[in-house]
Amino acid sequence: MFTSETEIIVRYAETDQMGIVHHSNYPIWFEAARTDFIKKMGMSYSQIEKRGFLLPLIELNCKYKGSAKYEDRIIVKTGIKAITYSRITFFYEVFRFGEDAIITLGETMHVWTDKELKPLNIKKHAPDIYELISKAVQ
Repeated sequence: MFTSETEIIVRYAETDQMGIVHHSNYPIWFEAARTDFIKKMGMSYSQIEKRGFLLPLIELNCKYKGSAKYEDRIIVKTGIKAITYSRITFFYEVFRFGEDAIITLGETMHVWTDKELKPLNIKKHAPDIYELISKAVQ
């Protein structure tokens, strides 16, 4: 199974009055990590879009187990939990660099569509993309 790690340094604007990262930032970090993951697989997300394929979000789950603070060095570990011809589910594990304790667990589910947001079978329309991404699950 292929996974990637994306580093994020917590910015002051991402914290709340209590000095911890506001919960609304984690989905943004997931997006950054997912984009990085796809690029590390060998094809950028913008290349996929140029070919006419999109991956809109249809589900987001987040479980907060700890917290992060300003200037913490965060690692978002990303991988694929499940893939079908029409959907893909990514998982995320967020932790401080050098620590084993997970701060946040997350998942996002996406559907393959064309530019008109019409669902499609990615294996049929772009077998090379399906092959590349499905290797991450094996």
